[in-house]
Amino acid sequence: MKDLTPLSPVLIEPLVRMALAEDLGRGGDITSASVIPPDTRARVVMMSRQEGVIAGLDLAETTFRLVDPSLTIKRLKPEGADVKPGDEVMEVEGAARSILTAERVALNFVGHLSGIATLTQKMVRAVGNHKARICDTRKTTPGLRALEKYAVRTGGGMNHRSGLDDAILIKDNHIAMAGGVTVALRRAKESAGHTVKVEIEVDTLDQLKEVLAEGTDVVMLDNMSLEDMATAVKLVNNRAIIEASGGVTLERIPKIAATGVDMISSGALTHSAPNFDVGLDYKEAA
Repeated sequence: MKDLTPLSPVLIEPLVRMALAEDLGRGGDITSASVIPPDTRARVVMMSRQEGVIAGLDLAETTFRLVDPSLTIKRLKPEGADVKPGDEVMEVEGAARSILTAERVALNFVGHLSGIATLTQKMVRAVGNHKARICDTRKTTPGLRALEKYAVRTGGGMNHRSGLDDAILIKDNHIAMAGGVTVALRRAKESAGHTVKVEIEVDTLDQLKEVLAEGTDVVMLDNMSLEDMATAVKLVNNRAIIEASGGVTLERIPKIAATGVDMISSGALTHSAPNFDVGLDYKEAA
């Protein structure tokens, strides 16, 4: 089982509260209030309906507890577990109205984060025996970056920088506006603190040669052909970490990894992962 550092409640609770406030609106759950008698109790299970990696259980549990602290919640699968259709993931027992009120928000979090974790795991496995690691990007849902990057880790991937402030990444527009590769790199290294790494994006092998003459911590090969990537790995010769980016698909990952790059970054992990099919099934009156 993966050794996961859980997200802090300081991060989780405000996001869950926001999602619940959005769903409850001004009048609350008028359906449950009108259909379910207030003293009705129930036991339900959260169940996986597909194969993949389960993620977001802390958010689901927080959702249920914020709606009703008296609910009894039992984890049936650990966070990051591999699951298959029919696997029971979590059991919730208590006031039926409360369970129904929390249901959709809890499932939304688990479905979204499990989808990211599952796609990440597929990409990680596609690397095979090559050394490349799969990592994410900043192409995340506004406000949910911490959750989505956590889901990538849950699926066995690695995180790229979390924001604009934790690493220098010089991209094509930076290069164009700064006046070229060399001047951009020199300015970055002059201003960077001793703990800040510098990465620069290159589109061509000529740009790469210019980068290597100046020196950098990480070089990103952007939308290069497989042949150029393989040549780039030889040119770099372990003088920098090599990241491949652009045109990354599940089918293409084995070929990219075979070129010898160190990292393969994919925005699809967070912006295009399919939702994971998970449901809440009624078992019995409690």
